[in-house]
Amino acid sequence: MTKADIVDVVSQGTGLTKVETQAVIDGFLATVKYKLQQGERIDLRGFGNFKVVQRKARTARNPGTNQPVHVPEQLAVVFKPSKDLKDFINKA
Repeated sequence: MTKADIVDVVSQGTGLTKVETQAVIDGFLATVKYKLQQGERIDLRGFGNFKVVQRKARTARNPGTNQPVHVPEQLAVVFKPSKDLKDFINKA
């Protein structure tokens, strides 16, 4: 499912136009990205949470050449689904 598909579904469900729905979704995503960049945790009750974690530097392996490759320390976004979401998915 793409962002355009989500806009279509939400637009039909809310009665908003696709343009209005697109603006709402873009605003939501921009807010989430900005807050994650600031190091804040995003909690969406009943869905899950997003947070930024620090990944340590490590040595990986290039699968094509089998040579070691240094991977520097970096920030990564992780998602942890809520119990409600896990239960909903497992009922299907």
